This record gives sequence, structure tokens and C-alpha cells, in this order.
Amino acid sequence: MRTEHDALGSRQIEDKYYYGIQTQRALENFSISGTTIADIPSYIDSLLQIKKAAAIANHRVAALGDEQLSAIVLAADEFIHSHKVVQFPLDIYQGGGGTSTNMNVNEVLANRANEILTGKKGYESVHPNTHINMCQSTNDVIPSAMKITAHRMLGDLEKALLRFAADLGHKQVEFADVVKLGRTCLQDALPLTLGQQFSGYRSAFERSARHVAEVRSHCLELPMGGTAIGTEFGTFPGYKEAFYQALSKNTGINFQPEPNFFDGLQNADFWISVSAALKTTASLLNKLASDLRLMGSGPRSGLAEVKLPAVQPGSSIMPGKVNPVIPEMAIQVYFRVLGNDLSITRACEGELELNVWESLILNCFSESSRLLIECLPLFSEKCLGKLIANQESCAQSAESSLALSTVIATLFDYKTASDVAKKAEQDGKSIHQVVVESGLLSLEQASELLDPKVLTSPELFHGLYRGKLHV
Repeated sequence: MRTEHDALGSRQIEDKYYYGIQTQRALENFSISGTTIADIPSYIDSLLQIKKAAAIANHRVAALGDEQLSAIVLAADEFIHSHKVVQFPLDIYQGGGGTSTNMNVNEVLANRANEILTGKKGYESVHPNTHINMCQSTNDVIPSAMKITAHRMLGDLEKALLRFAADLGHKQVEFADVVKLGRTCLQDALPLTLGQQFSGYRSAFERSARHVAEVRSHCLELPMGGTAIGTEFGTFPGYKEAFYQALSKNTGINFQPEPNFFDGLQNADFWISVSAALKTTASLLNKLASDLRLMGSGPRSGLAEVKLPAVQPGSSIMPGKVNPVIPEMAIQVYFRVLGNDLSITRACEGELELNVWESLILNCFSESSRLLIECLPLFSEKCLGKLIANQESCAQSAESSLALSTVIATLFDYKTASDVAKKAEQDGKSIHQVVVESGLLSLEQASELLDPKVLTSPELFHGLYRGKLHV
């Protein structure tokens, strides 16, 4: 055990831990959720990269000695590459705008740097506040680390979305010739191909990937250098420029200072935009999953347009029942993202010169991102990849639809088409049968113009309409 002191007193710390008294107090105060700051992908690494770049910058402006710099950089690199999760145990829910998290990292690096220089933990040669936190404040460190973390996670989400869109594109090609009945307001509408329907899904997820990429680009602007409230007080001349040079060199990413540090520290509306991109993605996933549940309903008394792959038995009492469990999982992801979006929106309200709810913002953002990053490839593997079109059922529904009367409205007028649809409904006949029996079209004309496949392509229909079958 070793004893550490602060303004409130002292605490004994097990010597196997590199963190210190402020981390210990935070453990006593905030351990409620079971989710720690180390559970957020890349968050600790982002904080360590910031501390490493700050040390390099402070050395460059002659505020930090050679040995101190060497020890701090070595300590940071060790933890970046070793992921000693036990050293960063704080609950993600914490008051103080993330001060506990910032001090956790400061203490870990200071104790390890001292150990490197002196052979023992302590703060004689490197102090957590004086040296590790030099030219910094929790208020610029935490939001900057959040943005670096988000840049990495949104990059992973963008890749997942592009792969998912490509998988939808494969199904679009596979289903190109499967004609089915379109539905609006859950009622029969004009026919389209299953491939055309999937082209809509593909296009939407490609658009979502572009949306994610756009908000990700704004993660490159950081408030580092603003210190406590945006005035840059506490920094040395040349520090800010040196910091961004070091951070960009070390990460290979061109980070820049935000145009207005006061804005960067006061306002968190950026995270509403990020959350909106996640919510949009989740909403599209929900739409696709919900559609597949409907299209795969049955198999004998539902739409039965597609057959979802069976991945597990569907009932503990009904043999042979298979449930759409993968789409249902995805829909629940959507619900969770919606809840996180509301929490992020409220947490972005803040007050005066600082937003102190950033830990919650990060937790909600991270959870939504991880759920989507994990769900998309699983959805492709377990559902999309082995999805089968029921061509016979699709064709039967398309050919029997009263919506084919739209062809008659196009060729004649709406009243004539309405009469045809009404008679077909009353007599239990198809539109094809009624128009031939009534003499509106010959058998040849009806067979060609009322072919559902023709209605899926304006070029095919226009060619027939303007050619020999013009009426």
C-alpha cells in the first residue's frame, strides 16, 4: 500500500495500481453502472494520445525537461499498447464534467513516469497536475478525447454501412427479375421487382454512410488549447501550434483547433448532429427489418414473398415455427438508439461556459455506435445473405392485384378504370379477365399491357403503348 494526499485528506492505494487519490475518491463516489471509461472503445487511447502530444508540445516550448518528456512518452506508449484496463476503472457516470477521468489518466501517467525515472511510484519527478496536465484543463481534454474517439468509431460505422449497402446491392441484382406486388398503406399497389425494392434499401444505406462521413469530418476540429473556459489561459506561447503538430504526427490524422474555443467548450450541439446520423441509420435499419418481417410473414397465411433463413427454432410449444429473430434483434437496436438520442439531446443543453454532461453523451454515443457496428454485419450474415425470394407467391399476388386497373386509367380514363376494378372485385375476377370480357382490350393487348413485368419498366410500357397496341 502507499498513501496519497489531496486537499481533502489522504487515502491508501494498493501499490499495484498506478492511479492515485483522485481516482480512488471517484471510485468511492460514482461506481453505479458497471460500465467504465475503459469500456468505451478507443477512449483511453484518445486521452493518452492527448497527454503524449501535450508533453511533446510542452517540451518543444521549453516548459518540460528531457527526462520528464521521455518518461511521459514511454508511459503513454506502454498504456496505449498494453491496454491495462484495471488502471482506468472509473464509472462512465460521473459528475464534474469528467475531471475524475482526466485525473485518472494524469495520475496513471505520473506514477508510471516516476517509476521509470526513480524506480518507484510517486510524484517527485513528474506530477499529475504540474507536468502531465500542463497547459490543459479537463474542460478541453475531455471533449477533445470524445471527438477523437468518435472519429474512430464513426469510421468503423461508415465502413460497416458501405459493406451493408454492397450486400443489399448483391440482393438487388439477384432479385432483378422477381416481379412482386407493391404496397402502399398496406394495400395493393402497382407491381415492381424485388430488385427495385432492394435498390431503394441499398441507396438509403449508401446515403447514410455519406451522412456519417460528413459528421465524422467535423471530429477533426478540437477545443484543445482553450483550457478552462476558452481563453487559453495557462498555456505557453507556441504550445497550441506544437500540440496539434504532435497530435497529427502521432495519430496520422490532421487534427485542427476549433475556430472558436468559447463555442467549442460552451456548446455541445455537435453531438446532436452525430446522434442524428446514428438515429437515421438505425431508422433505416428498422425500416428494412420491419419490411422483411412483413414480407416473410406466414409462411402459409401471410405475405410469404421472401423466406428468411431459419437460425433457431421459433417456439417452445409450436413445432415447425420459425421466427424472424434477426430482424427483431435489429429493431430493438433501433429502439435503443432512439433512447440514447433523447439522452444525448438533453445532455447537450449544458449551461454557461461548459457542458458537464459529456460523460453521458459519450456513453450513449458509444453504445449506439457499437450496436450498429455489430448489428449490420450480423444482419447481412444471418439474414440478407441467405434470403430467398418466393417467386411463385410474388407473381401470383402481382397478377391478381386490382391495382392493374391503373393501366386502364392510363389508356382510357379514371372512371373506366374504376368501373373495371369495381366489377373485378364484385365478380371475383382479375383485371385481365374483365377488360377482355368487356371488349376494352383484345386478349393479346391485355396479355401484354397487363403483364406485371411491363408495369415495372416505363420503357417497356411506353414501347407497347405507342406501338401496335395503342388504343
